[in-house]
Amino acid sequence: MTDGPEAGEGDGLGAESTEREGEPRNQTTDARSTDGTEADGTGPTDPAEPDASGVDTDAPAAPDPDLPPDVAKYDRFKKIDGGTYDRANDFLRDRTYVTAREWAIARLCADFRTETGVEMTKIGENLPELVPFMTDTYTPQAVNQARASFEEKVRKAGATFLYGAMCDFFTAEELDDVMYEATEVAKFLLEVEGVELSVEEELAAEDEISEVMREVREHSAALRHDEVECPDCGHHFEATAADAVDDD
Repeated sequence: MTDGPEAGEGDGLGAESTEREGEPRNQTTDARSTDGTEADGTGPTDPAEPDASGVDTDAPAAPDPDLPPDVAKYDRFKKIDGGTYDRANDFLRDRTYVTAREWAIARLCADFRTETGVEMTKIGENLPELVPFMTDTYTPQAVNQARASFEEKVRKAGATFLYGAMCDFFTAEELDDVMYEATEVAKFLLEVEGVELSVEEELAAEDEISEVMREVREHSAALRHDEVECPDCGHHFEATAADAVDDD
């Protein structure tokens, strides 16, 4: 995303991120030629160039025929092939409450949901093929635990945010800033997953979110105050019995 939360600069989620000292290197950056020399052009053959037969030796490998078809064609998270789990985790911990593991598995659980439930066995057994920065397979129980942890954190974060929006701690302008930052992070994560958002879609989503937050502020102000006028903007409410809080 071009103007996301400045995430493309040193956040580790870009495909061109440099490796940290001591971290495991991605296979695409640690390739070696057949005689053991580094594949950087210093060996007998540079794998980035076609060999004598005219075949590009750096061409992508054919899909594993043993993979389920829906796993083989799954193409999310491809934008962070060069990243590692630790970098993705650091990015998320700086901006959200979830870990990279919870983020990835929550997305997989949404994408591999069927009428009878989530295909947790398929997700766990094929996790490294589905998510480039995940290197180990998971049991169905581990997938379910990560999914439940994600859901719990979202619920708690939602309650915390909504209370902050309703308790009059933030001004209307400050709340707009909070919503803008949260929206930018969410859009960036969606784009990293492979979701393409047009400018029109982004603007429409921002307008809808702003409208919802204005309604939240108005109704919460009606609950907090006896008068039917917003203390911030002077807007008058249609006070009804449903808006009032029973002090008894």
